[in-house]
Amino acid sequence: MALEITDATFEEVVLKSTQPVLVDFWATWCGPCRMVGPIIEELSNDYDGKAVVGKVDVDSNQEFAAKYGVRNIPTVLLFKNGEVIDKQVGVAPKATYAAKIDAAL
Repeated sequence: MALEITDATFEEVVLKSTQPVLVDFWATWCGPCRMVGPIIEELSNDYDGKAVVGKVDVDSNQEFAAKYGVRNIPTVLLFKNGEVIDKQVGVAPKATYAAKIDAAL
């Protein structure tokens, strides 16, 4: 199951992680986000122990969405060593996200 990341946990979970972290910025009312959601869940299982896969609900957690310039959702950011190293805006196939994570491992 993808990790629910909040503004309160973002720094600890994402920025201080020793593993790559894939973060899905989404909202419950967003149709394309509902398409990406199951892919994020699958990736969470596929990369368990190798990478952190999480989700940030932008309606209730706006601080880091604003900090990283998330204007359109879904936006998926890949972090490594606390830095954004890749970005995907909009819906993409699972293989696209997996390739990004693989490149960061």
